[in-house]
Amino acid sequence: MSVVRLGNNTGFPPVKVTTTIDVVAIGGDLSSQRLLNAYSKGIFPWYSEGGPILWWSPDPRLVLFTDELHISKSMKRLINKNTFEVTFDSRFAEVIHQCRLPRKGEAGTWITAEMVKAYQRLHHMGYAHSIEVWQGRRIAGGLYGISLGKCFF
Repeated sequence: MSVVRLGNNTGFPPVKVTTTIDVVAIGGDLSSQRLLNAYSKGIFPWYSEGGPILWWSPDPRLVLFTDELHISKSMKRLINKNTFEVTFDSRFAEVIHQCRLPRKGEAGTWITAEMVKAYQRLHHMGYAHSIEVWQGRRIAGGLYGISLGKCFF
């Protein structure tokens, strides 16, 4: 299977699990319609600032089933201390900004300024959400993602 170059339409090629590469398409844009279409097919954008948009669908994909999640004894003890508070969608912009910062020892990040704008649009539309973990008045951690149906990406 070869990588498809995307045009103006928001469609994607069928994802075939027989491919040896995880990139299924290149180009296009980060319009809300294209992003939602991509996520509904198990495809997501991941690229570097200044480069073309790469659309990925790795095989295998991690799927976390919450009813099968094992929480260690030490984690349960930490949770029971009530050191942290968890909120949803209270600081989307701050969470995505913090996620965008390069990690210690790394030069860059895959969360480009263009991606931040695209996910903020999806947040305003009700598709992108954030989870904030607070320690006192400070965000100690968090994540953001896309919610479609019963799935959170």
